[in-house]
Amino acid sequence: MIDKELLEILACPACKANVELKENKIVCTGCGKKYPIRDGIPVMLIDEAEA
Repeated sequence: MIDKELLEILACPACKANVELKENKIVCTGCGKKYPIRDGIPVMLIDEAEA
């Protein structure tokens, strides 16, 4: 699980909008990209995101 403090400082690398945790993925509130979480670490790479 992702720490709430970490989630508050993360931003989408594509559009710089805030993100939130949904269904064990980091989801951008702006563009909607979904970033995976592997072994408890968010993978915030644009190439790894789901549209």
